Amino acid sequence: MTSLHDFEAYLTDRRLVQKKQLPYFLRWVANYLSFCEKSASEPDNEGQVQDFLQFMGKNKEEWQVKQAREAIRLFLFHLSRTGTEANGAVASSSAASWQEAATLMREALRLRHRSLRTEKSYLQWLRVFQGFLAGKPPLEIDSSDVKRFLSHLAVEKTVSASTQNQAFSALLFLFRHVLDRDLTDISETVRAGSKRRLPVVLSRREIQCIFAHLQGVYLLMAKLIYGCGLRIQECAVLRTKDLDFERGTLTVRSGKGDKDRVTVLPESLKNDLLRHLDEVRLVFDQDFRDGKGEGVALPDALARKYPNAGREWAWFWVFPAPTVSDDPRSGKHRRHHIHISNLQRSFKGAARRAEVERNASVHSLRHSFATHLLEKGYDIRTIQNLLGHSNLQTTMIYTHVAGKNLLGVTSPLDG
Repeated sequence: MTSLHDFEAYLTDRRLVQKKQLPYFLRWVANYLSFCEKSASEPDNEGQVQDFLQFMGKNKEEWQVKQAREAIRLFLFHLSRTGTEANGAVASSSAASWQEAATLMREALRLRHRSLRTEKSYLQWLRVFQGFLAGKPPLEIDSSDVKRFLSHLAVEKTVSASTQNQAFSALLFLFRHVLDRDLTDISETVRAGSKRRLPVVLSRREIQCIFAHLQGVYLLMAKLIYGCGLRIQECAVLRTKDLDFERGTLTVRSGKGDKDRVTVLPESLKNDLLRHLDEVRLVFDQDFRDGKGEGVALPDALARKYPNAGREWAWFWVFPAPTVSDDPRSGKHRRHHIHISNLQRSFKGAARRAEVERNASVHSLRHSFATHLLEKGYDIRTIQNLLGHSNLQTTMIYTHVAGKNLLGVTSPLDG
């Protein structure tokens, strides 16, 4: 059986837990193995895990039990990949079929706290890759198969560069974290053509025309996205604690790249937001009185340490879904945030009724936020920080679509 030393190396090398948490994860696993030894049971028994956690719950805090559950889950996942000394299993043997490979990929993605959208995308690419290989089992695939598949996407399917890159990321994850191998020699893969497209930027008049054809929560969300420079998903997952009316700021938590940032909160939206939050508070209070659900979903680390925080107003969604539903991962009955597709459909309809001829989307509001600030003379670095871009070059694209003098210089001919 794999040793605790091997497990420690696995956690450290893969950076699956924070350094300060590592001793606790190792302690819970050591306690669990001792528990299994006393009862002469194998550790990879789900009933044994539940018995141990129930035993822990008698004298440990709830967050400690949850931390132990995750530690054991990581250990058993590591154990399933490394096999045992008794049967000489190899790391990739558990991925003998595509169905098993999909199960392991899903587990590996969740262990790394990847988003549900990423999980769905990667698993979809796994199915497409499987179909391309026409039945070739996972244990027999190699880098040449990936090379052929990526070239097939570029040449025969004529996908975009971003789509090909997404497929590559999914297969790279498959090789590294499921098959436990590295991809090599794919440098000669045919790459999809990369077209540089300028962002669609709306004029202030066009934006106001679109707003005139929106109403209710979708109008408020659209104004917030334009006024704060948000991505649509960032707007959907806002918590009430993220709005600071006194300072006039909005905090984006775990944005793209899992980064936090602070952006401006428009003064003109303050009253509308406060009225909206009064209505949302009624939903929150009604859920509490009716005992609906198990509170809103929380970031993993917070959920382990403060499991009841999901029932607090501070963590409630600014834009909650109209009904309570089952969590697609945990199966828990809870209220989610509003789905972004609803806003996307409403915005498209509003743009059509406003007779905006360009192919505008909700994301065009974020592009417009950046461009309009640039046209008003704001520093490009400031705009970069407000948008949450890691690379300044990403922000520089807006200098190509801004319609006014960006130099801030008056010609001597103009006096």
